[in-house]
Amino acid sequence: MSYRSLSFVPNFNDHDIFSNRFNQIDKMFSTLTGEKPISDTPAYNLYQINEVEYELTLNIPGYEEKELDISVHNNQLSIQGRKENQKEQHNKETSKWLHKGIIFNNFSLNFNLDHKVKVKKAELSLGLLKLYFECHIPEEEKPKKISINIPNDTKKIDKK
Repeated sequence: MSYRSLSFVPNFNDHDIFSNRFNQIDKMFSTLTGEKPISDTPAYNLYQINEVEYELTLNIPGYEEKELDISVHNNQLSIQGRKENQKEQHNKETSKWLHKGIIFNNFSLNFNLDHKVKVKKAELSLGLLKLYFECHIPEEEKPKKISINIPNDTKKIDKK
């Protein structure tokens, strides 16, 4: 299993002149190292709604609910997308691809969750998978402010 970590590698969009070159280099290094290419994993956002609620949004256009598997085991959140075999609906004798830029790769993302984090629900709409979390920190684990007491005899300043 590969773990998704934050990367400071620039995220080039398809309109950028370096995008294709970056993806080629990424795939070449991935072949050498055995790691999954960065460009093959879905982009995601993590958003804090309020003090206890969070939202994780994955960009996965073209995937249906039955092609996704979301599970939590031993504080490990796993999100997998397995695209079913797509049968070409074209007549192979008379048609051909002129450009095929939409590729549906299988993906797997894993996140370590703290024991205080609970997944509440997941929604799939318009190519975005949203997972909602709650994080409740028990009172005994919250930071506590320690006040400083000044003894009475040091408060008196002798004015002479």
